[in-house]
Amino acid sequence: CGRVEGEMEDRGHWASKTEFLLAVAGNVVGLGNVWRFPYLCYKNGGGTFLVPYLVFMVTCGVPLFLLETAMGQYTQEGGITCWQRLCPLADGVGYAGQLILIYSCMCYIIVLAWAMLYLVFSFSSQLPWATCDNKLPVQVWMEAGTQVFFSYSVAVGSLTVLGSYNTYKNDCYRDSLWLCVLNSCTSVVAGFAVFSVLGFMAHQQGAAVEDVAESGPGLAFIAYPQAVAMMPLPQLWSVCFFIMIILLGLDTEFVAMEVVITSVTDVFPGVLRRAGRREFFVLFYCLSCFFSQLVMVTQGGMFVFQLFDYYACNGTCILFLAVFESLAVGWIYGAERMSDVIKDMTGWQPNFIFKLCWKYLTPLVSMVSFICSLVEYQPLTFNRWYVYPAWAYGLGWAMALSSIVLVPGRAVILLWAEKGSLKQRWIRLCTPDPDLPQIQRPRPVIHEVTTAAELKELINTTTDQHKLTPVY
Repeated sequence: CGRVEGEMEDRGHWASKTEFLLAVAGNVVGLGNVWRFPYLCYKNGGGTFLVPYLVFMVTCGVPLFLLETAMGQYTQEGGITCWQRLCPLADGVGYAGQLILIYSCMCYIIVLAWAMLYLVFSFSSQLPWATCDNKLPVQVWMEAGTQVFFSYSVAVGSLTVLGSYNTYKNDCYRDSLWLCVLNSCTSVVAGFAVFSVLGFMAHQQGAAVEDVAESGPGLAFIAYPQAVAMMPLPQLWSVCFFIMIILLGLDTEFVAMEVVITSVTDVFPGVLRRAGRREFFVLFYCLSCFFSQLVMVTQGGMFVFQLFDYYACNGTCILFLAVFESLAVGWIYGAERMSDVIKDMTGWQPNFIFKLCWKYLTPLVSMVSFICSLVEYQPLTFNRWYVYPAWAYGLGWAMALSSIVLVPGRAVILLWAEKGSLKQRWIRLCTPDPDLPQIQRPRPVIHEVTTAAELKELINTTTDQHKLTPVY
């Protein structure tokens, strides 16, 4: 049946668990694995890069992956409104995450444009690229951390939105663990493929590996094309590879677009959740991203692309969001309470390591990396020779700070707008929405032989919503 104009639409759920798993897998297994991980690994020493990568994966990536998926599933809200229900004081984290995603939508579609160009040339009879005449530095740790956040899609609200379409009793605990394993394994396999080809190219040319290819965003577009050019039927393998790149990128781009659209729709449900209005908003958003990307396909577009990649989409801004996200949940909402929420939804009590990470390890590791990234900051250069003008660096930091200042800025605005004393305002803004689902704890049972002391303890530990059930 047709939709009635002006009728409020339901938010909806995934039709099946498979839809959720494929959507999250399409989001996290993408360009971050095949394109970004190899060039960062190559840039930062190869195998030694895996040490900080694994540290960040265990202390930040997996805990935040589970946390954000559970937040969305519990609140049934998007990346902004979930914070307004769990911890209103921290809703700036949600706004900042959506802004970073908008920057990503404006930036990473260009990688798909490169893949499309290579795909077109793959149909030629001769592939154009077939012939071609210690102690770890702090920067390595910072880039390993940002790569984990990028490939796991944490701290920007993507997993929160995808999890919000789950039913309340979905086993997000097990799903999160398996999806994290899938993501990291894909990154390592992609890295092996790139490094194998670079080693072969260096051997063939009698040159050092670092002289074969520049460790920039285009590294995968050097190594992979060279690999397929050496195989039988190179045109076939080249077409298959670049179709894969395009599909992976489209998956990630679809999710990034949908996350922003869903989050904004949840903020203004009365306006955008009416029949026909969401479609106009999607059209407006897509056209805005399209026109903003045109500058990146000009002759100097690569310079603009790297400026976005280095400042706006990753680095210090995501590390900063991770600090406040974990502090808000671990200390204000409560790591113990979130653990109970996950147990109520899934039937599994999360390992105590997750609570330890949410309260201590994740904010500590992220904060140290954030500070070190500021101390060890090196201005962006292109191919190690082009130095950007001062105004370009200013633009880059303006894009980075535009998301960072949203977190304390929103907190100050909310505290200012509330009424009462500062303590009363703080308490109200740190109190979860009472309409959130109540955790179903087992009812205490009174037996005939229950002593007075045991009865008193039962009464003290029982919430008002649960009644004692006598058993005779």
